[in-house]
Amino acid sequence: MITALVSAARDSSVIAWRNLLTVRRTPGALVTGVVQPVIFVLLLAFVFGGSLGGAPYREFLIGGILAQTLTFNSSFTAVYLAKDLQLGLIDRFRSLPMSRVAVILGRTSSDLVTSLISVAVTMICGLLIGWRITEGFGSALLGITLLLLFSFAMSWIGAVIALTARSVEVAQSLGLIWLFPVTFISGAFVSIDTLPGPLQAIAAWNPITAVATSVRELFGNAPPAGFVTSTGWAADNAVIYAILSCVAVIAVFSPIAVSQYRRISRR
Repeated sequence: MITALVSAARDSSVIAWRNLLTVRRTPGALVTGVVQPVIFVLLLAFVFGGSLGGAPYREFLIGGILAQTLTFNSSFTAVYLAKDLQLGLIDRFRSLPMSRVAVILGRTSSDLVTSLISVAVTMICGLLIGWRITEGFGSALLGITLLLLFSFAMSWIGAVIALTARSVEVAQSLGLIWLFPVTFISGAFVSIDTLPGPLQAIAAWNPITAVATSVRELFGNAPPAGFVTSTGWAADNAVIYAILSCVAVIAVFSPIAVSQYRRISRR
């Protein structure tokens, strides 16, 4: 068992390094992860922010942008894993004496670098529009760690989509179609109480709401005046619920992804 885990970790690190070299040689692959948060920060802060609270809302906004950006980065995993499948690289990996988990774990691990860059870009944009971290270093570090855990969990969903689609075009469509309703039916940008009744329950238990609320608490970003904050177990224990949600997503989607990969490998 231990030997298998060590082998999987070693093989995954090799695949992850290969993926990072690919990104370095084709930096255009990072455009989405870098440009997208900038666009959303500018749009939501200055186009809609004026009617939602002005400067206080811009500070409140960044937590939602961070959660949204990392959710959208799951499409990066979907597209590039599907690309490897379509180009036949997975067949070459399959012929090597390596762990069957390595290809997927290497992909999801290397995509954490893209997510870290996205987090850094979003924070820099936030600083430029007046956002600040007002809590201590330990709390801020916990917030960033939670964001990366959330990104890792979302990448497993992207892996399942890629292994289901098996082509770049389909993976790109499937990887994006679910993102907008999931991110906007949440408390990432607005008060949950402003949503229609049935959507309030969905948004209250949406992991994106928990992640956005958690990083706001950990970074010390209070909601603007007049903003109605939600109540309930998920809202009152946002950090715990966010961590549990990430663990649950990984526990559900990682076995599915590995099973799909093994099924493809047997063909």
